[in-house]
Amino acid sequence: MNKKCVLLLSVFLLLPTFLFAGGSKETTVKQDDGKLKVALLLPGKKDDVSFNQAMYESMKQVESEYSSQIEVTYVEDVYEVADIEPALMDFASRGYDLIFGHGFQYMEPIIKVAELFPDTMFALGTGYKTAPNTCVYDVHLAQGGYLMGYLAGMISETGKVGVIGGADASEIYRGHEGFKMGAKTANPNIEIQEFYTGDWRDAAKAKEGALGMYDSGVDVIWHSGDGIGLGVVNAALEANKYCLSNITSQYVLAKDNVVSGINYQWDLVIRQILDDVLSNNFMNQEKFYWINIENGGLAVADYHQFKDQFDAKVFEKMDQAINDIKSGKIVIPDFEK
Repeated sequence: MNKKCVLLLSVFLLLPTFLFAGGSKETTVKQDDGKLKVALLLPGKKDDVSFNQAMYESMKQVESEYSSQIEVTYVEDVYEVADIEPALMDFASRGYDLIFGHGFQYMEPIIKVAELFPDTMFALGTGYKTAPNTCVYDVHLAQGGYLMGYLAGMISETGKVGVIGGADASEIYRGHEGFKMGAKTANPNIEIQEFYTGDWRDAAKAKEGALGMYDSGVDVIWHSGDGIGLGVVNAALEANKYCLSNITSQYVLAKDNVVSGINYQWDLVIRQILDDVLSNNFMNQEKFYWINIENGGLAVADYHQFKDQFDAKVFEKMDQAINDIKSGKIVIPDFEK
């Protein structure tokens, strides 16, 4: 049996695994109309008020802007690594031009499938490995972490703050280290507690960890996103303490507790990737696309009523810190492991 037949047989055998693995599709493939076929695979729900929702809303915005050039298929809940590879194989074998895998766990499957489909382009949401037909889009989360740590250090009354993450992946680590740097800039004597759940979706474990921090005297916690964020917000609500959100504003979930947060605007990198693909420059371009404070991809969320509850100097200092990062006066290290 030749290699082509083996590949086609592999795809056929893998398809049922994906179709019954729990991934839900919003749209189906349209008739060929000359548009670029794009697929976005999300590890969670598109309305999770976190990592998935931010990417979904950004992609919908860009899809509207590029409506004459692209059509996008959305798939939710492709979280487990065992389900990711067959999902990627499915779209690649059906002729999709560009496939986004939105999550660090997509890295190894993308590298593997990209080798089998060299004419298909893949975009990995956070990670570090690339191939000739892949790229990585990522966030300079150390900058966002710094600003959240700086804010937490200024508003904490107990001198104790906390940071909670899911898996100890590269961008999460950078964010946490940035948080520690910012908190110590605000208060050199600050006590910082840190906890990783080991899983981005374990809201219950995140809530348990947050409650433990609050019980020990911590009065402000920042989290590094995804499902765990809901656990932290719920803990803040239950303990009547403050927290800071990540990726998209979670103020609506606990208006007396979520002081602010860091918001991601993924549409900036989506446009860059699409422009490179549409101009046939994707294979020749730098393989990493970033959102950060300088390009507006990272922004501090609204403070709402908290602007009246804390000293005005807190927010003046926050504005100054943002401007100092933009100007290069404040340099946040890469914090690579």
